[in-house]
Amino acid sequence: MFVDQVKIYVKGGDGGNGMVAYRREKYVPKGGPAGGDGGKGANVVFKVDEGLRTLMDFRYQHHFKAPRGEHGMSKNQHGRNAKDMIVKVPPGTVVMDAETKEVIADLVEHGQQAVIAKGGRGGRGNTRFATPANPAPEIAENGEPGQERDVVLELKLLADVGLVGFPSVGKSTLLSVVSSAKPKIAEYHFTTIVPNLGMVETEDGRSFVMADLPGLIEGAHAGVGLGHQFLRHIERTRVIVHVIDMAATEGRDPFEDYQTINRELKEYNLRLTERPQIIVANKMDMPDAEVNLKKFKEQLQEDFPVMAISAITRKGLRELLFTVADKLEETPEFPLEHEEEEAGINRVLYKHEASPDPFVITREPDGSFVLSGEKLEKLFKMTDFSHDESVRRFSRQLRGMGVDDALRQRGAKNGDIVKLLEFEFEFIE
Repeated sequence: MFVDQVKIYVKGGDGGNGMVAYRREKYVPKGGPAGGDGGKGANVVFKVDEGLRTLMDFRYQHHFKAPRGEHGMSKNQHGRNAKDMIVKVPPGTVVMDAETKEVIADLVEHGQQAVIAKGGRGGRGNTRFATPANPAPEIAENGEPGQERDVVLELKLLADVGLVGFPSVGKSTLLSVVSSAKPKIAEYHFTTIVPNLGMVETEDGRSFVMADLPGLIEGAHAGVGLGHQFLRHIERTRVIVHVIDMAATEGRDPFEDYQTINRELKEYNLRLTERPQIIVANKMDMPDAEVNLKKFKEQLQEDFPVMAISAITRKGLRELLFTVADKLEETPEFPLEHEEEEAGINRVLYKHEASPDPFVITREPDGSFVLSGEKLEKLFKMTDFSHDESVRRFSRQLRGMGVDDALRQRGAKNGDIVKLLEFEFEFIE
């Protein structure tokens, strides 16, 4: 089973809570505050492991929640920061935000890392709130909540060479004889439902990764057949090996096959046509193949090399592998569209993002007011309501944000119920 797209939930660890504590020492009257800060919550970090080939592990675990930081302690002792949660992914994994479809990370090389969900900072202890006017505050913060989001992981295979062509032209057979890969091979279309990878080594010691990609048919760019699944993987390949059934065993015209596949590659993504192609005339051991090859070369306008082989009898394979290895040496890696870092030019796109409203007020059918908003909810979660001074600080912060005035404008009167998350308060003038 090959899994190449999966949606998961990640959450960074919450920060540890700060502490309200005081020094208690003999002969030291009015010892002052001594509450330590909470530790930082862990990040969720994705790390490339070249030993992985599929996203199979994510079929069974959809939730990744990093540990929280340790709480602050007395004697000004800080809580311990939590260790980052490392999640291993195969090379070629693209991580996208499920909601905005924005690419968060494109993980290609072994050991490459990216922070997908940040942990929250630790809450401050009461030592931090001491001022000349209030030298012994009874205020501490709870830890900041960790970032949480749904992300989509998409796997683009990291093969140097991609075999393309209609179903049943002999791609799987070719891969099986040039490498130790053991793809399923049968007489019917779409035997290859998943991309097969094989390590190929030439006689002079050069090696490359070859992928037999699922069969492409007309209309694939619009999602027909295995469509997008197939085309997504070919975006990464540096050289396209175009396998054609030159014996026309299924009654199709080899040149038409060639044009159809190239049209599909162009329709999907124009930049795929920049890839160098090597045309492989397969099944040359069959009758009519020689005649068809001669006709094919006459019709061919592009300057692509045409290699005549027979995957079954292994004729022409040695020359083919040398040609592919030579072509790879002179072909640079193609950046993906969102890897627009061209040689020497680092483009930075500055987008104006309107900051979200700090709070939103809505009404319930029972007449109560409901407060919501990311900034407001974070402030609420970081307030320690077990101390009166912390509660008073929270109410001052709300007033400073303009919540009181906004509620009055919406018609809130003394004694009205105001809800925030799962809590209820009374509005008091």
